[in-house]
Amino acid sequence: MKYYLSLVFSITFLQIAAQSELSLSPRWKFSLGDDPLWAEYGYNDTDWMSIAVDRIWEQQGYESYDGFAWYRLRFILPSSIKNAGTLRDSLLIYLGKINNFDQTYLNGHLIGANGFEATDALREDMSFIKAPTNYWDRKRCYKLPLNSPLIRWDAENVLAVRVYDEGGQGGMYTGDQSLRLTCLSDYLLVDFGREAFVFKEKNLVKNVFLKNVSSAYTLFGKFDLQVSHKNTGKDALEKELMFFLKPGEEQRIEVILPQQDHSLIVKYDVEIQRENFKLKFIEETPYILTPPVPDAPRIVGPSITGVRPGRPFLYTIPVTGKRPMKYWVERLPEGLLLDPNTGIISGKVDKAGEYKVVFHAFNESGHHSREFIIRVGDQICLTPPMGWNSWNCWGLSVDEEKVKASADMFVQKGLRDHGWTYINIDDGWEIHRDKDPKRDAEGNILTNEKFPDMKRLGDYIHSLGLKFGIYSSPGPLTCGQYTGSYGFELNDAKSFGRWGVDYLKYDWCFYDGLAKDTSHAERKKPYVVMRQALDQLERDIVYSLCQYGMSKVWRWGAEVGGNLWRTTGDITDTWESLREIGFSQVENQPYAKPGHWNDPDMLVVGYVGWGPHLHPSHLTPDEQYTHISLWCLLSAPLLIGCDLQSLGVFTLNLLTNDEVLALDQDPLGYQARQALVEGDIQVWVKELADGSQAFGIFNLGESTSHFTLSFEKIGLKSNGHLRDLWRQLAIGTYENWREFTIPAHGVVLMKVD
Repeated sequence: MKYYLSLVFSITFLQIAAQSELSLSPRWKFSLGDDPLWAEYGYNDTDWMSIAVDRIWEQQGYESYDGFAWYRLRFILPSSIKNAGTLRDSLLIYLGKINNFDQTYLNGHLIGANGFEATDALREDMSFIKAPTNYWDRKRCYKLPLNSPLIRWDAENVLAVRVYDEGGQGGMYTGDQSLRLTCLSDYLLVDFGREAFVFKEKNLVKNVFLKNVSSAYTLFGKFDLQVSHKNTGKDALEKELMFFLKPGEEQRIEVILPQQDHSLIVKYDVEIQRENFKLKFIEETPYILTPPVPDAPRIVGPSITGVRPGRPFLYTIPVTGKRPMKYWVERLPEGLLLDPNTGIISGKVDKAGEYKVVFHAFNESGHHSREFIIRVGDQICLTPPMGWNSWNCWGLSVDEEKVKASADMFVQKGLRDHGWTYINIDDGWEIHRDKDPKRDAEGNILTNEKFPDMKRLGDYIHSLGLKFGIYSSPGPLTCGQYTGSYGFELNDAKSFGRWGVDYLKYDWCFYDGLAKDTSHAERKKPYVVMRQALDQLERDIVYSLCQYGMSKVWRWGAEVGGNLWRTTGDITDTWESLREIGFSQVENQPYAKPGHWNDPDMLVVGYVGWGPHLHPSHLTPDEQYTHISLWCLLSAPLLIGCDLQSLGVFTLNLLTNDEVLALDQDPLGYQARQALVEGDIQVWVKELADGSQAFGIFNLGESTSHFTLSFEKIGLKSNGHLRDLWRQLAIGTYENWREFTIPAHGVVLMKVD
């Protein structure tokens, strides 16, 4: 085994060092609306509401508010804090992260916008609200010289933060706001997130970058690498290196570790000489569980699909194995045709009924067959949609080439062979609010320059045996402030039909200003209007209601014709977001069934970023195993949200385990129930169509757990056969109980029969 580091001279994010500091988290005041006077030092805010800054304002009684709001904080800044720093040259004001855009004022003067320094000269500049959507994930950190006339030492200071929320979640939300002096460590950028670990032969390899961003200081010190086994805590490696960085200089540190069947904990400690503390960073290595796909054909994916009579039908038989492959279908209903070289079935079936066919696949290594049901009737979306959506990677920077490239990757990287089907464009394809015309003379919606021909794009996606999804809003504008469908619902539905759209995500954004109140009638109304428009088409379009779970949409989503409905706010690639969203899917459990699915939002594995700049998911490998396992147990829609061209071995492995995906696509459509909660351990149980059961044991805690499970206690058979789904491995029989080892934030996913 090899463990070694190499140093190469070859930009990154600021990591705030632990120093004597003044917390800025408590006692903020809050008001909806917008008034320039609210920035002023002497403004009287005593009648404003108090608000916490550790969570979005929607979680504090402002559920449906989008637009401007202000935060104000009064605090005394003692001059004694000047003695706490090494450099004593600047004051650093850290405001955490803000959703979406902001201007920050100190004592009535503009000091920053969206994390960039600004001055009063930009006070009237409104372009800050047109920044990239992913600025919700940008840290707001501002620096002022200690001799700045804006600072009031040993006196009251006022911070005023003007926030603009364009839709969805809003406000300050990290709860770690603080103020302190700068130190040498603030000029050292330690970037271990620029690259993900990659698999090379039997090793894991990545680079960590150190950069001196100062123009005046030379930085030198010590870089420590400590590696241990996550499940046992045993040490695996410790290395120490010295670094010396002149102003503007960067060092690259290559880390090479052996592959394991579990995560290694990798700790990076960086200490700068002359400072008595360390910058500490930690990450976990990826590991592969899914075994390689055999050369012989294996037909996977769902066992049923639905289509309405006379509507266009498109289905690609998902088959793994060595190419080239030949296909044949027994008892294919009249009106459908099979391409024997691609496995793409297309056409129309006019007569309602349940058609039981048999798929066959052949290659040089063998043959496989499997029964399949084509149900022609009044219901579609009989299993949860599986596909890709542009939002979590590209945000509003999406364009036709990125969409086509994603469709190509479905084929080239084999995702289509595992049942991944939809290629969905999210927001950003329409005309922006600042441009005209937005519609033609007949009221038909126009596309922007990034999407010159939607019909052509849809045809291209369909030619690959994939389905085409699009996005709109019932309001006059979308979340990104592009053209919405309000008042033109039928026009837009007809446009979607002409373009060959198969899936519509319909996002509540900007309908708040139209809804009279928060009653069920008002919440249902815009979705009924679009449903009626879609019903006039001679085309099946899966209808996704995106309104963040308001008014418990799972109770009435099916009533307004939804095939799936969002149950939460937007997910992000953090453990806190994943845990809050994934493990809250309890009350809605009875409402999931074939044709109607609870949607806890899209997947955040691989390279994400909400466009245009991407980064490896901040979720650890075990958290990503938890993410996929839980979503499959929940019968949730599976929409990949990463850049498919950057799809690495680990992410591809996560997305192509057919036994895990089979849980999601099981025709019974049973959403797993939360069967047990004991401390940090949760067990979720899923009933399957063949009479077997699956369960996931999740460890929400911060350390490895050895948990003894009583099968009878959670409603499982008291004895039977046990199969590890990630490893696709039979692990023997069991009786009433068994002990499992579950890593922190990780999962054990099993099937019993």
